[in-house]
Amino acid sequence: MSEGIVTASYIGATVLFILALGGLSNQETSRRGVMYGMAGMAIALIVTMASVTANMGILIGGLVIGGAIGVVLAKRVQMTEMPELVAILHSLVGMAAVLVGFANFMDPGRLEHYAGVELTIHDIETYLGILIGAITFSGSVIAFGKLSGKMSGNPLMIPGRHFINLGLLLGSIYLCMMFVDQSAAGGGFMPLLIMTGIALLFGIHMVMAIGGADMPVVVSMLNSYSGWAASATGFMLNNDLLIVTGALVGSSGAILSYIMCRAMNRKFISVIAGGFGTTTGGSSAGADVDQGEVVALEAPEVASLLAEAKEVMIIPGYGMAVAQAQHIVCEITKALKAKKVNVRFGIHPVAGRMPGHMNVLLAEARVPYDIVYEMEEINDDFPNIDVSVVIGANDIVNPSALTDPDSPIAGMPVLECWKGTTTIVLKRGMATGYAGVQNPLFFEDNTRMLFGDARASLDAVFKNL
Repeated sequence: MSEGIVTASYIGATVLFILALGGLSNQETSRRGVMYGMAGMAIALIVTMASVTANMGILIGGLVIGGAIGVVLAKRVQMTEMPELVAILHSLVGMAAVLVGFANFMDPGRLEHYAGVELTIHDIETYLGILIGAITFSGSVIAFGKLSGKMSGNPLMIPGRHFINLGLLLGSIYLCMMFVDQSAAGGGFMPLLIMTGIALLFGIHMVMAIGGADMPVVVSMLNSYSGWAASATGFMLNNDLLIVTGALVGSSGAILSYIMCRAMNRKFISVIAGGFGTTTGGSSAGADVDQGEVVALEAPEVASLLAEAKEVMIIPGYGMAVAQAQHIVCEITKALKAKKVNVRFGIHPVAGRMPGHMNVLLAEARVPYDIVYEMEEINDDFPNIDVSVVIGANDIVNPSALTDPDSPIAGMPVLECWKGTTTIVLKRGMATGYAGVQNPLFFEDNTRMLFGDARASLDAVFKNL
């Protein structure tokens, strides 16, 4: 295939990837965005394969194996497991960058193609690709373990961890200089191998120090890292499409991380330095203080409150995802709309375990897009809401974020549902949320609790409606 056709195809694929990102920024156009991304990737694969002149059997075999694994995963994974899937897929991107980097370094013809300044630049590209890829791989594996519950969500605070991180960084810089010096003479394998081990340790230590409440930021951060790893791989292979695509993913992931941190009133550096939060639901600040008694309701009483309301706000959280209650929530929404009740959904930016988690679940259940609102769009409307229904959310509706300056989540914007007439909270029990902080909302005079599995509870509410 001629160079001109390859270049034109890569430009077309790049445009499609840009259109995909634009489409995914809005729920109404997200399906179209996915189609653009699929078309761009298909073009990239076909053109790249057509440019290969040797080992076609190995290439096709790899595509068949990888494609089969992807199909199986896509069919088996539950929507509640999407955060874990995204994390583990990021790890594959990182590992690919590491393997490509080592293969590129061990290419016998490397010193014939590059010399002088060109060789130095190429070696730095290889070094950075392996460095970022190794951090992405190990960090993503740890994130997968935390998100799937295979590891504790507690942040691992090693004494002197900041000095450890600084030492690892300085060591990586020194090894880079050693690698570049030795590479020109045909060596450099040992500094590269030692750096890879340091990068793997750094990725583990970095994510282990981040608590459960910051996991949405971690997912978007690792997304960014995987993009930069892909971009560095593009420089190694002199592939323009990989460079541009990696830069798109890396920059969009970085922007998303910034948006998530702003939504949590957190600084990105403070998240990396050590996040807050636990998954244990154990005691925390304020958990042992007597804050009053909760008032529990049964499903018929909840149904009565909803049927008599004019304005209802539904606030989904991770509990809805775990119970897979999004479909019955949609049915309740239809039933209330049939009774001329105005139903809306309030989505906090960090609800769930990854950015957009709740939006995806609601879209899967075919909840209309036009009644789903972001926090900043509807927070001022709560004084006019008759009934707010909180489904498995905790930290994102915690008043102590605004009232308690000593709270771990102090300053984090939350959905101010307590300003409405009545708030109904669906929970299995009185355990704390991911941040390990007790929620004063449960003890408010206008709050009522509906205990039990969210889907079973909402099934009973729907039958009474």
